[in-house]
Amino acid sequence: MDIQRPPAVVHPLSEGTRRVTVRGEPVGRARNLADVYEFLRRAGLEDPVLADSALIEWRGGDREVWAQ
Repeated sequence: MDIQRPPAVVHPLSEGTRRVTVRGEPVGRARNLADVYEFLRRAGLEDPVLADSALIEWRGGDREVWAQ
């Protein structure tokens, strides 16, 4: 069985930002959830339902982790 992984990964917080990758390629460093949405839009992942999205793997905390 081929298990599909989410195309986007939001990595753990580091120095106030979270690195975002799409399909293994870096697309930027997010300071907030709006940045994540924009990076995904630019990568062609339009209209993601990000609250419970299968498009994103959250590492080191969920979508609410932005400050240390």
